[in-house]
Amino acid sequence: MRRLLWTLGGLALFALLWEGYKLVGDPDGTVLFGVRLLPRADDLSMPHLVDVLQRLGRPELTGGRPVWTVVLQACLFTLGITVAGFLAGAVVGLLLAVLMQRFRLAERGLLPYVILSQTVPLVALAPLIAGWGGTVWPERMTVAVIAAYLAFFPVAVGMLRGLQSPQAAGVELMRSYAAGWWRTLLKLRLPAALPYLFPALRLAGAAAVVGAVVGEISTGTRGGIGRLIIEYSREATSDPAKVYTAMLGAAVLGLVVAGLVSLLELPLMRHRRRVEVVTM
Repeated sequence: MRRLLWTLGGLALFALLWEGYKLVGDPDGTVLFGVRLLPRADDLSMPHLVDVLQRLGRPELTGGRPVWTVVLQACLFTLGITVAGFLAGAVVGLLLAVLMQRFRLAERGLLPYVILSQTVPLVALAPLIAGWGGTVWPERMTVAVIAAYLAFFPVAVGMLRGLQSPQAAGVELMRSYAAGWWRTLLKLRLPAALPYLFPALRLAGAAAVVGAVVGEISTGTRGGIGRLIIEYSREATSDPAKVYTAMLGAAVLGLVVAGLVSLLELPLMRHRRRVEVVTM
């Protein structure tokens, strides 16, 4: 309940700041020494939030479906790709973390490249991934790989930190029981890594959404919210509120994915006390 109240409070604060800036902001933006420091506050650049919500209920085209149904369908399409990319990225990240924890040489050799991998622009990466599959690789597969590419990094780094979190006394205790690496991993390191794992999974979920949206835009995949953002952007000058409906859909999609990841944490909440006892 507290988390829900914080979320609602954050949304209310965002709406207050948005409308407040429209009220007092310069329609041409705040320019200092030839550099625009604050965005334009006119209706074309920043429509009222009420106008955006009302646009959701109006037809996308004359005689067509309401915008909210089109946005919802696009979000569901992107959600499927996001979940596939998130699961693939999470599995890869977990395996990398276990490998780097098991072998110090693997950590020294792989961790710099894991960090370096996140500096590659997705726009440049998308054509390469699409070329790997050729004509038999569907576009949505390319988007899922891009989502997995962004999702594996926080899981790998966060899980590695969690697996290395038990104190030396706990590790020595497991050794005194003649516990091997595998049993130590299951009984000590994995429970200790739970407080690190779930924040990493939430970050991975958000990254997967970003990867899916950018991947859809880069590859031109139809049916998703990324493609819808591009299509609605063409009407930015004539119907600016319509552009923000697609952006709103992408933002809600990110919140949904974060909520789904948080649900995974509930069955394992009872392990938290064990984790605190083991890692003391």
